[in-house]
Amino acid sequence: MDGPTVRYHPTLVSLMSAEDESPERFEELLSFPCEFQIKAMGKQTLGFDERVQKIVSRHLGDAKILDVRTRESGASKYVSVSCTIKAVSREQLDAIYMDLNSESDVLLTL
Repeated sequence: MDGPTVRYHPTLVSLMSAEDESPERFEELLSFPCEFQIKAMGKQTLGFDERVQKIVSRHLGDAKILDVRTRESGASKYVSVSCTIKAVSREQLDAIYMDLNSESDVLLTL
């Protein structure tokens, strides 16, 4: 076993004090629509980058991913895939992160 699976969901982690944690306050931090980068990291496996792009794309409707960047770890054991999208709502971002985190090969999302 390689250790525990770590998952991070930035829209669920509060950057605000307890009294400012309302959904309305979150909406003030991001003005939709906006460009937003989603990063998924996992073990270097065949087709990992394509799976991440497919998961992200299914939440974009007719829109396309604006930019994709892939980066391998120093020993090429892990890979990160960053997808920049035009995000239209918090709900859309939450759905993307939930979908990515349900993928067994995804170890971490940012």
